[in-house]
Amino acid sequence: MANNNVMDLMIGAAEVQRDAQAAARFAVEADKAEALGNRGQAIVHLRKAVAADPTDARLNFKLAFLLDITGEEDQAIEFYERAIDRPPAPINALINLAVLYEDQGDWHRAERCLRQVLETDPNHPRARLFMLDVAASKTMVSEEDHTQDRFKRSALLDTPVTDFELSVRARTCLKKMNIRTLGDLIRTTEQELMSYKNFGENSIVEIKTMLASKGLRLGQGRDEAHRAARRQMLENLKGSGHEVILGKPVGEMNLSVRARKALQMLNIQTLGDLITHTEAELLGVKNFGATSLTEVKAKLNECGLGLRQIEGE
Repeated sequence: MANNNVMDLMIGAAEVQRDAQAAARFAVEADKAEALGNRGQAIVHLRKAVAADPTDARLNFKLAFLLDITGEEDQAIEFYERAIDRPPAPINALINLAVLYEDQGDWHRAERCLRQVLETDPNHPRARLFMLDVAASKTMVSEEDHTQDRFKRSALLDTPVTDFELSVRARTCLKKMNIRTLGDLIRTTEQELMSYKNFGENSIVEIKTMLASKGLRLGQGRDEAHRAARRQMLENLKGSGHEVILGKPVGEMNLSVRARKALQMLNIQTLGDLITHTEAELLGVKNFGATSLTEVKAKLNECGLGLRQIEGE
């Protein structure tokens, strides 16, 4: 017999159907599949687990994380959002969601997630690290919007350096350093070019003159290069459980006074900041010499990290 009670129908429609026992069974199967290295099958089981109990934040997070590391970013965002839907929101879900939002250029949502973390833990290293990235991205976009049309700028930076009249020596050095476009070139500093063998003062003057004619300069895109290097390292560490190491303060590395002062001058606060810099950038700081560089590289090596490298170095 049909139920004609309108209130019962409305309440029933609003309720979320949960089967915690079925969800737990599927979660166990997912764990087994993941232990065998079969992430695809683990995702299948976790989808069934989440369907059985959509309110389980832990299961939503596990599914989102596996989708994230397998490249299904849009679906990962959907399940991370479900994971943070009910308080207290898992901190790792908020941070991972912020990173995905930033990848999509949605800096406001990324910032909102990170602020939610920092309201709970103001000194959370990863949240502070990513908040710097978000702030830098917002600033860069704002500057681009005010200086020139974004699409015209993109086309300009995609212009091959071979389109410009440069000496054979300059062309050869840029090619060996894998600097193909104006965008690649402005992400490189003068110190980095000078650190490459056979790259002399005349070539530097030549390149700076060419860039100036386009309203550009060396090092202009350095922040972008730093963010790209940090993001690549995060990708390399993703799923290893060691991502948090990038948020470790450089003050905990027990460096010499001279090395610490040099890093402070570059506003390097964490290992994540440090690994985005090249040897040439560090050596360009006053009183930072080969001894300090060796010290820093040794400390990074202990953590399984290294300084950013430019191809051809």
